[in-house]
Amino acid sequence: MASPGDSRRLFRLVQEGQLCALQEELQSTRGCQELAGDTLLHCAARHGRRDILAYLIEVWGMDIEAGNRDYKRPLHEAATMGHRDCVCYLLARGASVDCLKKADWTPLMMACTRKNLEVIQDLVEHGANPLLKNKDGWNSFHIASREGDPLILHYLLTVCPDAWKTESKIRRTPLHTAAMHGCLEAVKVLLTRCQYEPDCKDSCGVTPFMDAVQCGHIDVARLLLQTHKVCCSAEDSLGAQALHRAAVTGQNEAIHFLVSDLGINVDVRATAARFTALHYAAKVCLFLVSSCLLGRTYKHNTDSLIFGC
Repeated sequence: MASPGDSRRLFRLVQEGQLCALQEELQSTRGCQELAGDTLLHCAARHGRRDILAYLIEVWGMDIEAGNRDYKRPLHEAATMGHRDCVCYLLARGASVDCLKKADWTPLMMACTRKNLEVIQDLVEHGANPLLKNKDGWNSFHIASREGDPLILHYLLTVCPDAWKTESKIRRTPLHTAAMHGCLEAVKVLLTRCQYEPDCKDSCGVTPFMDAVQCGHIDVARLLLQTHKVCCSAEDSLGAQALHRAAVTGQNEAIHFLVSDLGINVDVRATAARFTALHYAAKVCLFLVSSCLLGRTYKHNTDSLIFGC
């Protein structure tokens, strides 16, 4: 059991929102402590305790820009957890809106990992820059594309129309990311408001269509075909097509879609390795996919039998 003055007790009081008990404890110990690199401010911001946040800053003069072991500041914590009142208070007290934590993440980037439009708006209205990139080359719009909230994407494009013109360090676009994560509504926004090339490729030659197929997001793949006129037989840097990538990841429904609906030759070989989709599936020991492809090779007209597995 934590004894009076124990840092664990102080942090528990903050988590529980017990301001009066915290005041008494701090008066008796005459100081604020840290736990695992976090200050009490970090804890208050993380748990949305605005009254305690104000008390620690205004009475005890705690550093609003204090960083923990990951260089997170209280504003990062409040933005991550979507505590708008804490975010607004910290910004009003002069917290740096584009402060960086480890890996160069800003509070706005952290907010974009959650679907909380109001917090994002507060940060942007206080000067947060949506175009800043983290160490992987992702900006806030890229991160929001992964989460897939269309309202947030529309907002970011309204306040920063060029936010979509970005690539990660391995040349992946927000469209790649939204397609990979199956964010259909986000993809619709990106295709409507942005000007991505139909078969834009990352550093490995992978297109958004390949990403959608290899992750089993057939609805996204169909949308890209119908709206963006992508090439379903485009090749990556090793000459593999979407069919080969679907085989590697065990996406039987995607294989059915490519072969039966789009007419892709099940025996097409990757131009570099000269492997068929069956080779790729067997290489990674995906027995079920291998059996489906093997069946498809010899029974081209019995789709219901082969892909009913």
